[in-house]
Amino acid sequence: MKIGSLVSIFAVSSLVSAIPTSLESRALPLVQSNLLRRVLLRSNLLAKSRILEGFAYATPERNRVFGGPGHNATINYLYDQIAALGDYYDVKLQPFVELYTAGNASLKVGGVDQKAGLFTYSPSGKFIQPLILVANNGCVAADYPATLTGKIALISRGTCQFGLKSALAGAAGAVAAVIYDNVDEASLAGTLGAGERPEGPLIPTAGITLANGTALKNQLTGNTTLIADINVISVRENRTTYNVIAQTKGGDPDNVLVLTAHTDSVDAGPGINDNGSGSIGILEVAIQLAKYSVNNAIRFVWVSAEEFGLLGSTYYVASLSDAEKAKIRLNLNFDMIASPNYKYGIYDGDGDAFGVAGAPGSAQAEKLFQDYFNNDAGLKWVPDKFDGRSDYAAFQDAGIPAGGLFTGAEGIKTPEEVALFGGKAGVAYDSNYHQAGDNVRNLNMDAFIQNDKAIAHAVATYGRSFESLPPRTPTKMLKRELGGKIGGKTRNGHFDKYFLTE
Repeated sequence: MKIGSLVSIFAVSSLVSAIPTSLESRALPLVQSNLLRRVLLRSNLLAKSRILEGFAYATPERNRVFGGPGHNATINYLYDQIAALGDYYDVKLQPFVELYTAGNASLKVGGVDQKAGLFTYSPSGKFIQPLILVANNGCVAADYPATLTGKIALISRGTCQFGLKSALAGAAGAVAAVIYDNVDEASLAGTLGAGERPEGPLIPTAGITLANGTALKNQLTGNTTLIADINVISVRENRTTYNVIAQTKGGDPDNVLVLTAHTDSVDAGPGINDNGSGSIGILEVAIQLAKYSVNNAIRFVWVSAEEFGLLGSTYYVASLSDAEKAKIRLNLNFDMIASPNYKYGIYDGDGDAFGVAGAPGSAQAEKLFQDYFNNDAGLKWVPDKFDGRSDYAAFQDAGIPAGGLFTGAEGIKTPEEVALFGGKAGVAYDSNYHQAGDNVRNLNMDAFIQNDKAIAHAVATYGRSFESLPPRTPTKMLKRELGGKIGGKTRNGHFDKYFLTE
């Protein structure tokens, strides 16, 4: 069933319909981790990844951005793959409308190109005005000097949302804002967030690197007058897009494992690692799972519009009643699991590495993956910051425990990580992150198949029993006073995710 034929159906039917509480025996063997893992093949992962790449390259834009033709083809493909499995799953599309924005930004200071990045949802505007330094991180109105009226604000990334910085600058009379990075990475782009802010009007906003921003700050601190030429071009339109939801007909519908992966790319490219790898990874597990029975229901949710601020997952969780949320024992999210210069990252559910813990059950999910990599796969791993910057965030905010795997984005691989995983130190985990080069050639197939087997292990384990998890409680993410590192070289981007700026 294609996207175009679904609107009338969903206008009259619930998107989160109840799963039958009793089913005929399916005469299938109960899922086992080793058997489910054994049938996963890298050739299938690669072939399906090529299909997604083909969807992108069949469009003039050569991407799979949400609501576009490449992404719509992806949605139809996922739906059709699950529907072809017969009556093993209940599968449906969940439509929703979100504001799409695209464009570009440029910034020259003293005639020198600063290689600016665009903040999505930024207004358009072109100005040539003096650059004025904002104090601290620009998170309170007092940081903005009275001399800013009619000029362009230079603001450090950090502590608060990008949108707040832009709004406060607008309230102080600035005509535009430039936010410079606080970590050393190739570029800074993010999102201001859709909609109005009470603190002030959003103004044209661009991002630049730490090196460029520091150089400009030092000149301004030395009382040098700098003239900035900023040009932000932004296009906005409402787009209808879809989440794909598939739940096993077998298994206890009151105890559900939910797996999530986002289906959309950024405008710049086809997004085959980010996040074709997660989408295809859970798809292949879903296909192979259909050979087995489960004691607990397994729900696969392919969410849309992640790259614009976790929109699909936020919409999905908001659509669930409290009773439906209570049935979800755990969310496992997979976003970028085949990075070329990979690490095996496991989200820090107990917070002992980075000081932020998920809801009760998140620590046990982390341990499941740790034990798997240690004892079954024989592979090294590192904790990854559980900072709510991917689609598990909406589940955590609803008090649902979460976990997952991550092979790295634009963060820089350390020598210590090279000793664990190989690869190149001083180079990004994915040098093609959010770039045109994020295609099939960008995938590390060793990381891809190993992570997919880890996903299968989790599905088989929880498909049999949730006995390792504590009872569900409505606890949300917890900050821990453990002295752990809060900043870490994890995911700083993904539209800088999501309005967080530390």
